[in-house]
Amino acid sequence: MDSKGGGGGAGAGAGGGGGPRGDAGKRAASAGQSAPCGACKFLRRKCVSGCLFAPHFGTEQGAARFAAVHKVFGASNVSKLLAHVPAGRRGDAVLTICYEAQARLADPVYGCVSTILALQHQVAALQAEISIVQSQLINSRLAIAGALHQGTQQLQHIAVLQPAYSSNSSTCHNMADLSSFASGLDLGDTEPASRGFEPLQLSHEEEEEEDSRNPAAFASSVFHPK
Repeated sequence: MDSKGGGGGAGAGAGGGGGPRGDAGKRAASAGQSAPCGACKFLRRKCVSGCLFAPHFGTEQGAARFAAVHKVFGASNVSKLLAHVPAGRRGDAVLTICYEAQARLADPVYGCVSTILALQHQVAALQAEISIVQSQLINSRLAIAGALHQGTQQLQHIAVLQPAYSSNSSTCHNMADLSSFASGLDLGDTEPASRGFEPLQLSHEEEEEEDSRNPAAFASSVFHPK
């Protein structure tokens, strides 16, 4: 009987030892499954099922992100805001809230407005640069068009002047020929025509023949012979 009792006690002890180990494993598993999100971890509260912060603030960096959000907006205000946002757009809302919180911490006066103003100034500077480049392009096109027009006018002017230049050159050539011909003549050695020619002396027969051609003279010569 003693041996049976001892065996029974040993069995009971083995059963009792297995019970606490199983409970510890279950508690560890349940603790792993119900690990709080970053928001609940920062707030030091139990993360319940259906927590609005759990899908957007993980356990690794969610606590640091939620710290900035909580400092600027407050956990209750963010929770109320997310409750009014559709489930499909809560991710974008959380990203916007986190960005605005970080901007407000970086610039407590203007927050994200400073970033917006910087971007607006950048856009204005780029637009002014584009306007300058466009004006330079227009001026370049006008200059090229003016140069082409001036070149065309010069070509037309040359084409108009070319025939006149040809006629003037031929006239000048003819005048040069005449001047060369005149220079070839030695006018200094020649005497005037009045000096080189004497009055023409007609013979007697030629005078009679000339008188016969004149009727009055011919009649006078017949009636009054010489």
